[in-house]
Amino acid sequence: MTIRQILTEPDPQLRIKSKPVQKVDVEIKKLMKDMLDTMYAAPGIGLAAVQIGVHKRVIVIDIAKEPEPNNPMYFVNPEIVWTSQTKCTFEEGCLSLPKQFAEIERPEKCHVKYLDQNGKEQLLKAEGLLATCIQHEIDHLNGVLFIDYLSKLKKSFILKKLLKAKKEDVSDHINF
Repeated sequence: MTIRQILTEPDPQLRIKSKPVQKVDVEIKKLMKDMLDTMYAAPGIGLAAVQIGVHKRVIVIDIAKEPEPNNPMYFVNPEIVWTSQTKCTFEEGCLSLPKQFAEIERPEKCHVKYLDQNGKEQLLKAEGLLATCIQHEIDHLNGVLFIDYLSKLKKSFILKKLLKAKKEDVSDHINF
């Protein structure tokens, strides 16, 4: 079990567009396992490789809720090929923006083409929370954060809260 450090805003690496994976090999499978361990430990329901400083188009998701067993999903080179005209709103959070949440409107349904953990091409028709989570994580692969959908004022407010929390966190953990 390898838990990686999750990058937090305003780390510039979060804004770098991720590169496609050429082949689902042992290295990519290990990356996905590490990502899943990191996501569960955080805890979260989705994680993009860029959030741990790896600029490859890989995401993991698990929207199962307690007491349901874990149901991990692996997406390599995910691409949204269709979205519904109907929108829905979820309160989104992000492991790269700790303790920050905002209502974000996205298409209610989407179809995503991707390679699974065995390198086989798949098409998933998602809706509701799963569709929102997929869109949120694919945004990460494109250097986009959920706060980018907010007004300048709301985005600025969240960024100020994050910077303040980082400063407080640093001052709380000074060891001599």
